[in-house]
Amino acid sequence: MQTPVHDVAGIGFGPSNLALAVALEEEHGASVDAVFFEKQPEFGWHRGMLIDGATMQVHFLKDLVTMRNPASRYSFLAYLHAKDRLVDFVNHKTMFPTRLEFHDYLEWVAATVAGDVRYGTEVVALRPHDTATLEVVVRRDDELETHLARDVVIAAGLEPVLPAGVSAGERVWHTEDLLTRLAERPGWSPRRLVVVGAGQSAAEAVEHLHRTFPEAEVCAVFTRYGYSPADDSSFANRIFDPAAVDHYYTAPQEVKRLLFDYSRNTNYSVVDLELIDELYRRSYAEKVAGAERLRILNVSRVVETRDVPGGVRLRVAFLPTGETTDLDADAVVYATGYRERDPFGLLGEAGAYCRAGADGRPMVERDYRIATDPGQEWGVYLQGATEHSHGIASSLLSMTAVRTGEIVQSIARRSARVAQEA
Repeated sequence: MQTPVHDVAGIGFGPSNLALAVALEEEHGASVDAVFFEKQPEFGWHRGMLIDGATMQVHFLKDLVTMRNPASRYSFLAYLHAKDRLVDFVNHKTMFPTRLEFHDYLEWVAATVAGDVRYGTEVVALRPHDTATLEVVVRRDDELETHLARDVVIAAGLEPVLPAGVSAGERVWHTEDLLTRLAERPGWSPRRLVVVGAGQSAAEAVEHLHRTFPEAEVCAVFTRYGYSPADDSSFANRIFDPAAVDHYYTAPQEVKRLLFDYSRNTNYSVVDLELIDELYRRSYAEKVAGAERLRILNVSRVVETRDVPGGVRLRVAFLPTGETTDLDADAVVYATGYRERDPFGLLGEAGAYCRAGADGRPMVERDYRIATDPGQEWGVYLQGATEHSHGIASSLLSMTAVRTGEIVQSIARRSARVAQEA
């Protein structure tokens, strides 16, 4: 029996490809055959950091659909209406829902959208079947199966980063797993916890641990003098305008570098000012009371991490003098960020037909399709790993609705052209 050919195969089913599934349904209905493969057993997005009270840094109107289709039935407002909380949310007078609520919105969309999602399925190979289709080989329950698709959209997310020489373990965690690790320790009473890093995730981890374990000392270690506030002012936010992607894409390389550097403080290693103020308030109040549980080890760096019986020992260097101090902790949480996954690691044999720049990264066209050798009619699109070509905002949640709309339009244009030529 001949293997059916999907119009679109999505690798990963987080917010980006969830938004793609919605866009395909709204733009083309049942006329498009799309399938999505997700390693997780169910929908989930950064579950390990769904800290109670933590809010989104993205305006609720920058949901999965509104910037592309304000009338969509999959909007955050439609979710609130379906949950009978629209009036309550309006009365709350906030533009930034909690992360827990936004995750519930994503789950609501994932359960409602008509796309074909195969959970618990990992893509293990991608190779050309012919010039028009790709073979997508997946593993499910230790069985391999092959699907054919005309276009593939990779949205594999980010991978957590630990410093060189540091490995995750029983006492060494990345913030990605914070709540998961804590859930494994009911009734835990740590004496000291250390959080390494100065960004939003680090500050949220410090706040959560300090609040959750009232008998524990919580140490924040970072190389700066203090947490730096995120620039979310109205003019700075223009870097997240859809038009900013066009500007960045067409700019000379030296201008790209300037724009990226200018915009780092909107997204990288920065913290919401309200959270900074809250942590400072707690630190100062404890100094007044003479019982400091929240310790800020600023202008410092962890130079060694090693397991010891019953815990972990950190050697912390104070950068101005080089003086070192040993800290014994029950656990250390590294909030050291994420990196983009290398698309060529997923492209497999198909990567031989994809063009790369001098830096080894894929050459990505404006419509997020990886440039391929002449004669290849299949396409691979990226949702992520496009900062070098499309700018700092291109792969973020705030651009998701617009980005997926552009990908869907590109797929439709190319399909129509191929049909005409046939």
